Amino acid sequence: MRQVWRNCHAATMAGGRYSAIERAAILTRDELIEWIGPEDALPHADGAAVHDLGGAWVTPGLIDCHTHLVFGGDRSREFEQRLQGVDYASIAAQGGGIASTVRATRAAREDELYDGARRRALQLLRDGVTTLEVKSGYGLDLASERKMLRVARRLGQALPLTVRATFLGAHALPPEYEGRADDYVGEVCRMLPVLAAEGLVDAVDAFCEHLAFSPAQVERVFLAARQYGLPVKLHAEQLSSQHGATLAARYGALSADHLEYLTESDVLAMARAGTVAVLLPGAFYALRETQLPPVGLLRQHGVPIAISSDLNPGTSPALSLRLMLSMACTLFRLTPEEALAGATLHAARALGLQASHGSLEAGKVADFVAWEVGHPAELAYWIGGDLPRRVVRHAALAHVTAAR
Repeated sequence: MRQVWRNCHAATMAGGRYSAIERAAILTRDELIEWIGPEDALPHADGAAVHDLGGAWVTPGLIDCHTHLVFGGDRSREFEQRLQGVDYASIAAQGGGIASTVRATRAAREDELYDGARRRALQLLRDGVTTLEVKSGYGLDLASERKMLRVARRLGQALPLTVRATFLGAHALPPEYEGRADDYVGEVCRMLPVLAAEGLVDAVDAFCEHLAFSPAQVERVFLAARQYGLPVKLHAEQLSSQHGATLAARYGALSADHLEYLTESDVLAMARAGTVAVLLPGAFYALRETQLPPVGLLRQHGVPIAISSDLNPGTSPALSLRLMLSMACTLFRLTPEEALAGATLHAARALGLQASHGSLEAGKVADFVAWEVGHPAELAYWIGGDLPRRVVRHAALAHVTAAR
């Protein structure tokens, strides 16, 4: 089926950067973009359905490339503790943090996890997200990790969203392995082939930090992932410098994420490897961090910068990727154009989807959002609230928010 989407302007992100076409049109065939360009150059498309976008600005569908969308319970009490000055490490030492979510997730039935995750995914869809990543890592045993990854697959099957599932077994040390981190890493490496054989894993992640896993332990997980042909990602340099980003780059990681304590040598390693820097302003904000990620070094050395919500119950209960664009500009001093590229073009690369997603170009999937705004900078300018928009995924209308 061919369709014409006309009377719009397009922020295409083509060519690896922000680029715009005023008075644009898009021709789609089935689920793909067949042509995009100035409307007065639109090819003949006899019989095509025509959609008038009313002068909207069209961007690629937003991509949330780092979420922990599937979990049981909540951690609102920890939010109160942090406001009273208790730091993240102290909360974890008291049995809170990731461990508390592990208890709730293990206890929850799969359908309960699905219902909660579905509600959160729909919030992201309404915000313009058409592709997202879902990490496991709140189960920390085979049955519970499988349960989480099955929910991720169900979301992708039931909702108009492209969902990538990432195995994050090396997220934290479960209580039954207290004092035996090396043994648990061995268990993670044994879980991986089982979950991969069931088609539940698109990538493998780990948390490299002084209160999680050492670079040597993470490397064991990466070696296991390589054995099964799975790409890797890494939570790195969030709370201290462990040079996990350098390790990730050595293994050709899709991305290294957080990165507040990134060094120039880490940046250089990422630049050589083509590893994307995923910045997570929601966690920075919620934890009231003061150590800024080195955006200037990332720019200087040409490392692609992605922006994501890090949606999770403890340190970034963020339900709006568009709000993260605003935070990335205000907190990290990105430009609105950089922030938009971070939630489209570079986020696609962080998921290994750059050939099919992240920009408006012929041959890519027809995922886009028509925003009723005067300029794309408004996506980062407005703090919260709804912007009138039409969300299109695979050339089909997925959500409409009308002007009030």
